[in-house]
Amino acid sequence: QVHLVESGGGSVQAGGSLTLSCEASGYKGNFYCMAWFRQRPGEEREGVASKNRDGETKYGDFVRGRFTVNRDYGANILTLQMNNLDPDDTASYYCAADEYLCGVFSAVYLYWGQGTQVTVPP
Repeated sequence: QVHLVESGGGSVQAGGSLTLSCEASGYKGNFYCMAWFRQRPGEEREGVASKNRDGETKYGDFVRGRFTVNRDYGANILTLQMNNLDPDDTASYYCAADEYLCGVFSAVYLYWGQGTQVTVPP
């Protein structure tokens, strides 16, 4: 059974940085795609970043160069380095994975983690 476990969330002051990590287990080989999504209070889930097995990345428009997604293909770990955080980045951040498709649309993904909370106080 596939499990995605996120870690690294917390509270950080505006302008600060956090690194999220997602470890995948229970899957043989590498997923074609792994991605980060987030859900802000009262909002729908939105795509933050994705990275496929070929190394191609996509970011949500709101990222504006502040975040970097990386994968350790050998260890099946996905990370998200977030810099210059803003109160609007307060959200639950979710890791997702799929065997065939990629991108920043949530409908693509079959596997999901439970989420980790990121809070940036005003």
